[in-house]
Amino acid sequence: MTQTYYRTCTLCEAMCGLKFEVNGDVIESIRGDKEDPFSRGHLCAKGPELKNLHEDKDRLKKPIKRTADGWVQVTWEEALTDIAKRLFEIQSKYGFDSVAIYSGNPTVHNYGSMLMGQRFANRLKSKNKFSATSVDQLPHQLLSYLMFGHQLLVPIPDIDRTNFFLILGGNPFASNGSLMSVPDVKKRLKDIQERGGKYVVVDPRRTETANHADEHLFIRPNTDVFFLLAFIHVLYRDGLVKPSDLYSIKESESLRSLSSQFPPEKVSGVTGIPAETIERVATEFAKTEGAVCYGRVGVSTQTFGSLCQWLINSINILTGNMDSVGGAMFTLPAVDMIDPKSAMRSSPGSFDTFRSRVRGLPEFSDELPVSVLAEEIVTEGEGRIRALVTSAGNPVLSTPNGSGLEKALEDLEFMVSVDIYLNETTKYANYILPPTSSLEHDHYDLVFNVFAVRNVARYSKPIFDPEEGALHDWEIFSDLTKRIELLRTGKPLPKELIRTKLSPESIIEHALKTGPYGSKGGSETGMSLELLKNSDHGVDLGPLKPCFPERLCTQDKKIRLFPEEIRKETDRLSDKFEEMRSLSGDRLKFLLIGRRHLRNNNSWMHNMPKLMTGKNRCTLLIHPDDASSLGLSDSEEVLVKSRVSSVSIPVEISDEMMRGIVSMPHGFGHGKKGIGLEVANRFAGVSLNDLTDDRAIDEFSGNAAFSGTPVSIHKI
Repeated sequence: MTQTYYRTCTLCEAMCGLKFEVNGDVIESIRGDKEDPFSRGHLCAKGPELKNLHEDKDRLKKPIKRTADGWVQVTWEEALTDIAKRLFEIQSKYGFDSVAIYSGNPTVHNYGSMLMGQRFANRLKSKNKFSATSVDQLPHQLLSYLMFGHQLLVPIPDIDRTNFFLILGGNPFASNGSLMSVPDVKKRLKDIQERGGKYVVVDPRRTETANHADEHLFIRPNTDVFFLLAFIHVLYRDGLVKPSDLYSIKESESLRSLSSQFPPEKVSGVTGIPAETIERVATEFAKTEGAVCYGRVGVSTQTFGSLCQWLINSINILTGNMDSVGGAMFTLPAVDMIDPKSAMRSSPGSFDTFRSRVRGLPEFSDELPVSVLAEEIVTEGEGRIRALVTSAGNPVLSTPNGSGLEKALEDLEFMVSVDIYLNETTKYANYILPPTSSLEHDHYDLVFNVFAVRNVARYSKPIFDPEEGALHDWEIFSDLTKRIELLRTGKPLPKELIRTKLSPESIIEHALKTGPYGSKGGSETGMSLELLKNSDHGVDLGPLKPCFPERLCTQDKKIRLFPEEIRKETDRLSDKFEEMRSLSGDRLKFLLIGRRHLRNNNSWMHNMPKLMTGKNRCTLLIHPDDASSLGLSDSEEVLVKSRVSSVSIPVEISDEMMRGIVSMPHGFGHGKKGIGLEVANRFAGVSLNDLTDDRAIDEFSGNAAFSGTPVSIHKI
C-alpha cells in the first residue's frame, strides 16, 4: 500500500519541502510539497535523487576495515573497540593534538551528527579541529563575530521585500542560495524585477544568475575589495551615508579615511569596472528604499575575503539597510542558538586565541584553517597530527592543493572516516563507519533556519527503519566518546550505558519549547516538537523583523563598524593595489576561478546517474579572444599549470568569461584507483583543487583563497 511522507530536502541550503510516495521499501515518487509555506512546491533536480542516494549500491552499510589484502567487513563492536583503542594510544603517546578531526559540508545537514560530533570533537581535547567552514564561509562568520558579537548573527538578504539586490561572487541560480536559504530563488529574483526593482551581479563570469540580471559587471578576481572601497568612497563623497546611533562616529571617520584612498577613477583599471559605472551603481543603491548588498563564495575565497565581507556589511550599514526591511536582516529561528538564555545557545565565537603549529594561522571558533591540515600532518615535531577522523567529508577534492593533502594522508599512522562512501579521501582510512541513510533518521534544520530568508520550522520523521544493527551518525560519535572516556578513566562502563540516553531529538524538543516561539519561552505560538510532528508541511513563523539593538551581542549593544582587529589588515591594501595594477596587463598568465552547477553539490552528488547526464561539465571555460591567441579550438585538451600542479582538461570557448580569466568546476577528480563510486568514476573529470594553492589564503582569517589562482595554459 502506498503511503505519503513529507520531508525537508537535505541536499542543499534551500530546505525545500518534499512529498514522498512510498510503497513498502520502494520510493515511487518524490515531488515538491505545494503546501510547504517556505518552498511552495518548488524543487530542483537534486531533490528526486534522494531515492537513488538511498538505494545507491555503492553506499556502505556495514563497517569496513582496510587490510593488506583489501577491505573486509567487520562488526560494529570490533570496529568501535579498535578505533577507540588506537585513538587513545596515539594521544597517550604523542599528546591530545596528535589526533585531528575534519567535518565536511553534509555534517551541517544532519543535526544529530552536528550535536554529537561536536561533543566527540570537544572530548578529543585536540586543537587540530578542521571543517569546510574555512573552505568558503569563514569570513562571513568572523565578521559577524567582530561586528555584531556573534558568529551566527549573519546578515540575510530580505529578498522578498528588497528593491535593489547587489550580488558579488554569488550564483544563487546554481547554488539555490548560500548563507541565504531561499527555495525557488529564480522566482524570487524575478519578483524583484516585476515589482519595479532590479538586481545587479558583479562576477568575472556571466553566470546563470547574471544572465537574468538587470545588469552584469565583469570584475577581475581578487579586486572586489577595491570595488567595495570605491563604492563606499562615493557614499561619503556624495553625502549618501545615513547616520545611525548604532555605530560610533569615530569608526565611521576611520572608514571614510580608508575609502578616500580608493576613488572610482583609481580602482577602475584594476577592477575592470569603469569609474562612472561604480559611481552610478553606488548612487542608485544608496537612493533606493530597501536595498541589500550580498557577497558569497567568490568574494570570501580571495586574498582579502574578510575585508570584502566587512565592507559589504558596511555598505548595508552606511546606507541604512542593515536590520531594515528590504535590506540585510537577521533571523529569529525556533531553535535559537544566539540568545545567551537559549537551551541551544552556541559559542559567540573566538578568534586568534591560538595558532597553528607550523604556519601560525589563527583559530576561529576553536577551529584551524583547513589549508594547514597537510603541513600539520607531514611536519615533524611536537603536536604533529598522527591520526585523523573525518566526518562526511572529501577534503582531497574539496580543499586547496588536494593532491598535496592526499600525499599527506599516506603519512598518517591511523585514520577513521564516518562516511557512506569509499571515496578519494576515505580510501586512506583504516576504518570506514557508514551511518544510516538520511531517510532512515529524523531531520531538523538546525543551521539553515539561522540563514533563511523567512522564519520557518519543520521536523521530518524517518521514512524507513534502519537495517538491523545499523547506527546513526550521532550514535557512532556518542559510542566512541564513551569508549575513549572509559580508556582514559579506567572505570568500567555497563554495556547498557554505551549508547547515550540523551538523544538529539530530546535536545531539540527541549530547545523548541524554551525557544522564542515555545510556551516556556513565553510565546503564544506554542512551538514544540509535538506541534511540528503534527504539521506535515512545517510552520510559518513570519518574515524577518528588525531586531537591533536588542539582538546585538556586543557588550555595549553597538555595531563595531571598524573593528580594531582588522586595522593591520587594511595596511596591506595599498601595496596589494600596486601589485594588482602591475599585473592587470599581463597576458601571459591567466586567473582561474571555480564555478557551481545546479545538478551538483560540491563533490558529493556525482554518483547519482540522473544528475550526471548531458554534456561534459568538467571543462575549462575561456574567452574566445584568449582561445584565439593561444590557437585553441573548442573541446581541445590543454594542460593547465599552477604553482602546485598541472591537469589536462578540455576547453570550452565562451564569451561568458572575462578576458584573462578561466573557469573550472570544483568537486571533480574521480576515477582514482580504489574508489568505490561507479557513476562518479565514469564522469571523473579533473580536480580544480589539484591546481589551487594551500599557501594562498585570506591572511587575516586563514580562509582558503581559491578565487584567482594564477595559471598558465599550454597546447598538448
